Amino acid sequence: MTAAVLFDFSGTLFRIESAESWLRAVLDAAGVELSEAELGATARALETAGALPGGAAPLRVPEEVADLWRVRDQSAELHRAAYTGLSRRVPLPDPALHDALYERHMTPAAWAPYPDVLHVLSALRERGVRVGVVSNIGWDLRPVFREHGLDPFVGAYALSYEHGVQKPHPRLFETACEALGVDPRTTLMVGDDRRADGGAAALGCGVHFVDHLPAAERPDGLRPVLDLVG
Repeated sequence: MTAAVLFDFSGTLFRIESAESWLRAVLDAAGVELSEAELGATARALETAGALPGGAAPLRVPEEVADLWRVRDQSAELHRAAYTGLSRRVPLPDPALHDALYERHMTPAAWAPYPDVLHVLSALRERGVRVGVVSNIGWDLRPVFREHGLDPFVGAYALSYEHGVQKPHPRLFETACEALGVDPRTTLMVGDDRRADGGAAALGCGVHFVDHLPAAERPDGLRPVLDLVG
């Protein structure tokens, strides 16, 4: 019998907006205009650099950011420094826009839940299965859940920056299980990163992986979870 399901955040329950949408929102807020060609090229450069948290990983982590990158999810300061460090490799009309881009990605408007999230979380609650969120992240994602009406379904959040440890370290999964009052051996971890989320197996948790795809391309990727919990 499965007592609880732990979910990853980005790429599992929610998907970040596209790099172009991200950049456009920040430019509009700052009153900065770029041609469509310039905007598209800059968005692609930011995406290639891996500057959008929750987006594509960098094709290459520059040497000056490499140490930060490895531990970026252990604190808010490290997370910001790592991602703005990648962003600053791409020229922008105003240097202040790099911080504005980082601020934008922490807003609920930058995130959309996958289409089947509400159905799956509702079904789990009806079955009496507890739900937790375990995320490698450098900021408080609870407002995202509240804004999208999903916070009532989550019994506990274990966020790496709040505990100074990041997945795949077992301690973060253990923290979530303790907060939910469940045995890890009766818990299922659902995520998109085989290395990070697979760390839950060290505690005896079951593990199920989903594909990190745009929301429109993954309308029902979470539904198999309902079959797994029984």
